[in-house]
Amino acid sequence: MRGIVTRRRYGEGMTTALERFYSVIPAGGIGSRLWPLSRADAPKFLHDLTGSGQSLLRATWDRLEPLAGPDRIMVVTGRAHRAAVEGQLPDLDDHNIVLESEPRDSTAAIALAAAILMKREPDVIIGSFAADHVIRGDRLFRSTVTQAVQTAEAGYITTIGIQPTEPAIGFGYIKTGTQLDVPGAELATKVDSFVEKPDLKTAKRYLHSGDYLWNAGMYISRADVLLTELERHEPEMHALVMELAEAWDDPATRGPAVDHIWPRLKKIAIDYSVAEPAAAAGRLAVIPGHFDWDDVGDFASLAKLNSSGRKTDLAILGENARVLSDASSGIVVSQSNRVISLIGVTDIVVVDTPDALLVTTSQNAQRVKSVVDALKLSGRDDVL
Repeated sequence: MRGIVTRRRYGEGMTTALERFYSVIPAGGIGSRLWPLSRADAPKFLHDLTGSGQSLLRATWDRLEPLAGPDRIMVVTGRAHRAAVEGQLPDLDDHNIVLESEPRDSTAAIALAAAILMKREPDVIIGSFAADHVIRGDRLFRSTVTQAVQTAEAGYITTIGIQPTEPAIGFGYIKTGTQLDVPGAELATKVDSFVEKPDLKTAKRYLHSGDYLWNAGMYISRADVLLTELERHEPEMHALVMELAEAWDDPATRGPAVDHIWPRLKKIAIDYSVAEPAAAAGRLAVIPGHFDWDDVGDFASLAKLNSSGRKTDLAILGENARVLSDASSGIVVSQSNRVISLIGVTDIVVVDTPDALLVTTSQNAQRVKSVVDALKLSGRDDVL
């Protein structure tokens, strides 16, 4: 294990905002709408879903490394995933992997990372980027994050909103407000409000207005500002997180603290605990991102993601996939050696694994989660 890295300095002890930047990758959740490909022991961030030859987690690391450097990337993940994460990220420092004893949603993961890093570096700026999103256009991404860091330095909790390309109903939206005057962040605006997933008519109105961005769940902030906002709205959770962070870097105190504190942490997304209240108070800013982004929320989005540039309408994923197709479209994900033959079916979704087979359509892809819920109720944890 390398020693804990303190902030990088230039000149006479001064630091730029970007030099104080630390990337945080929350790598949790099982991606239940991608079952049976995504499982509790092999969630979607550990998979190659684009045919690029690397997992979503590895791709996230590669995007962030030029911004933060390998010594300034922290990964928050479940204890069960430690070996897989470390295997995919050999440059991840031991002190920069935070292990959750059980899932507690994004507030716990991001706030604990912020508290640990603030204890090490009081003026650290953190950025949280999900491990299971697909982003294309790394140069545009880095430029957008750089503007977000400058905006965070000015005291705002900052998010990155994606410029909508269609009236999508599967994403939350951000309504933009007045332009901000932040040096180095000419695209920064205040956030007027967050909007839950709309119906199609409303989504079309949002797209036409030009005032709305997709909520991609990326947050950049000074750690002290984020934690102060959490304390305002979730004081009990803030106190527990700070107590846990105080014990974190001492191996003798970390284990007992986790066992005692972690089960008491509230399950709540950071959108609700921090971002929405900050927006209502005028303390949340947004930078529009013009890069390609997808949260790969279901097999319909996965099919669309893998259809670009293909000569056929059928996307095929799987290193040894054996697929025969005639007048068919959709997506096949194969993890077995079986021959899969499709004849005259459109928008089909076939996911073939050694112990489970899913067949549905793109239109019903969101309903896969109900299968997972039913398996849980029936006690079939062996396939989850």
